[in-house]
Formats: sequence, structure tokens, C-alpha cells
Amino acid sequence: MQKKSNYVIVVSYDAFSKDNWESAASKPNLAKLIERGASTNLLKSVYPTLTYVIHSSYVTGVYPDRHGVFHNNPFQPFVPENEQNWHWFRSDIQAPTVYEAAREKGLTTAGLLWPVSGKANINFNIPEIKAIKNENQALKILKSGSKLFTLQMEMKYGKVRQGIQQPYLDDFTTVCAVDTIKKRKPNLLLMHLIDLDDTKHLLGTKGPHIEEVIERMDRRIGDLVQATKDEGIYEETTFIIVGDHSQLDVQYKVYLNRILYDEGLIYEENGKWHWRAYVQSAGGAAYLHVQPGDTEAEQLALSILQEAARNKNYGIEAILSTQQLQEFHVDSQFRYMIEAKEGYAFEDDHLQEAVIDLHALGKKYATHGYSPTKPDYTSNLIISGNNVIAGSDIGEACVVDLGPTIAHILDFDFGNTDGRALTEIFKR
Repeated sequence: MQKKSNYVIVVSYDAFSKDNWESAASKPNLAKLIERGASTNLLKSVYPTLTYVIHSSYVTGVYPDRHGVFHNNPFQPFVPENEQNWHWFRSDIQAPTVYEAAREKGLTTAGLLWPVSGKANINFNIPEIKAIKNENQALKILKSGSKLFTLQMEMKYGKVRQGIQQPYLDDFTTVCAVDTIKKRKPNLLLMHLIDLDDTKHLLGTKGPHIEEVIERMDRRIGDLVQATKDEGIYEETTFIIVGDHSQLDVQYKVYLNRILYDEGLIYEENGKWHWRAYVQSAGGAAYLHVQPGDTEAEQLALSILQEAARNKNYGIEAILSTQQLQEFHVDSQFRYMIEAKEGYAFEDDHLQEAVIDLHALGKKYATHGYSPTKPDYTSNLIISGNNVIAGSDIGEACVVDLGPTIAHILDFDFGNTDGRALTEIFKR
């Protein structure tokens, strides 16, 4: 097989979904990439549609039941969300990655705020990682990434950033990417831009704020393209712009653990909280955890949740069985998941009211995590480069196809994946 490009730049454009396609495709830089490449707004995700689950599928080419990252966060009952650990480290992924396969081929790799890449075998790596409790943010990133590279980027461009506030964080990632393209010329650059996702969560999926983000995103993409032109590697570069999941607007936050608490499955003893059954929320979906061997708790929790599902106020669309979860390739440790109706999202806290109406509080909110089979819940994918058939339609594809396609472009072996290389979009 002949190498399609010497360089691949992957921009994970978080929450870049079908409903954003028309607007984004009309912007100058993305329009040029679409014209010169292959594209689709029918990219299907994995379940649950959470960023760290999906990014683990991107780089492994396999579903969550094989890579083992089932949520953004490991299970941490009773720990407030802002104090929880996330799946920050490469060691959380239980499958080979495309960036390691690239290095084995002798290629240079770079990662910029790429999820689940802490302490990964990447040449130039600033992982996406957050200090919690009393940790020092700079020190945590240094320990988990490429020390010298991280220090250099921080010294040169740290002033661009304002903590994790947007649009400054994505501006920082982009200037680091431009510098990395020019100074390091990595064969594979993986970067994660979060501006759109953050904005949707905070302000909802519709409105002028979305158009403003899409314009900013287009400028950032333009900066990356220009960097390859400045270095004379544009003709040898394939750009992959990919959205990981959609988002849906939410009116009601639902706290299913409150019902389990009311029924005694979550309880306090000697000043400490305990659980027999606990719902780990994933926005539009949730996992049911049951203490090992406690079949009574499992049956009780199921009957409580089935009763709640009959009450439309709780917004439960379905309680998925083990067989249904297997069809979704959900991690095999789980026997049941709960899917929310559109307009509803699940949260963990067991002491909140069971249902909170955000609109009554004057709040806007959107989230993801829902089943990838929800109507019009797909994302966008653009693959653009000299060896791509210009103007071609990718049609239906899945996020597990990304890793194999990267390997195909850079011509190295990346076998035993669930996804496939999208070979039909490339010139023979």
C-alpha cells in the first residue's frame, strides 16, 4: 500500500454535530477543506456519547467493551463532580492505540489536550488533564506530558490562556499546534478543541452564540492550514476534522439516586454514606451499579427504576438490558443502563430533589451521553488532502473508523479493530 500523506492533522472539534453542518460548511476555511476532500454529517458515535469514551474509540478503532473507558470518570460514588478524577491517563485504555503504532513505524507524534493521553508514548504531548482538590495544575500537566515541550509551550504562549476559560483555551491549543507544525513537523498531530462543547453546555444548542463559536473554529482551522502552507507541507498533509457527539437541550435534570435513597438503597451509617445500588449518570444516559452479589438490591433497584419509567416526570425513555448493551458494545461489567428522553438529563446527587426544572429557574443547559441512535444525533467528519477524491460523500461512518483510516493514510499496520479504514474516499 502506498502512503497517502506524510502528515495527518486530526482536529477533534468537540460537539461538532449535524445541526452545525450547514453553518460550518459555509465558512471559508472549512468550505475549502470540504471542497478538496470527503465529508459526511452522518458520523455515528458509541454509547454513551461521552468525550473520553469516544476519543478512546477514535485512537483504538474499537468499541468501549474492548478499550475499557466506559465514562469520562471512573466510578466515584458520593464524590462531587468537580472533585472527581477523570480517565486522564493512557493506562486507562486497554487496547493498542494508533499513535503508538505510528511511533513503532518510526513516525513522529504530537498530542495537544487530547483526552486520555496522560503519560502516553507521544513525542510531543500536552495532555488534557485537570488539577483537583489541592493539586497544582502546571505540575500535574508537566508530570503527565512531555516536560520540555510543555514548558516551552507554556513559556511562549501561556499568556494566551486564562485557565480553562473559552475562547482562550482553544486559542492556546491552536497557537501551540501552529508552533508544533512549524518546529516539529509531526507526522501525526492529534488536537482537541472544546469551545463549541463548552458553549452548548452553558448556553444551549441554538442561538447567535453558536454562530460566533463556529466562526472562531473556522479561523483556528485556517491557522492550521496556513501553518502547513508556510512550511511547504500543505500538499503532503491530510486534515481530519471530526465531531465526537451531538448535544441536546435540557429542561429537566433528574436525580435518580434520590429515589434510591428514599427507598433505602443509599443510606448513611455512622456519618458515612453507603450504597447497595447507585446510578452513575452520563448526561443523557446512566449506568446502574449494584454491589457484587447483592441480587436483592438489583431486583429492588430495577423495580424502583421501572416504576419511575412509568412516571413521565422522570424522563426515562428506556431501561436497557444486558443483551441491548451487548449490541451497543457497552463495557461488559454493566447489566443495565438508563436512557433519558430528549429534554431530560441525569445527575448523580442523592440529596437533591428528584427532578429540577431548569427553565423555571431561568437556566439554559444542553448535554450529551444519549444513545447514538437518537434521531439526528450524528456528528460531522471531513477528510481533506491531495489523495482524497475531491467532493466525495463518506455517507454513514462510525467513530471507530478513525484510527484505521489514520493508519491507512500514513501506511502502517493497525490490525484487529472494530472499525475500518475508509479506503473508498482515496484516489487509487
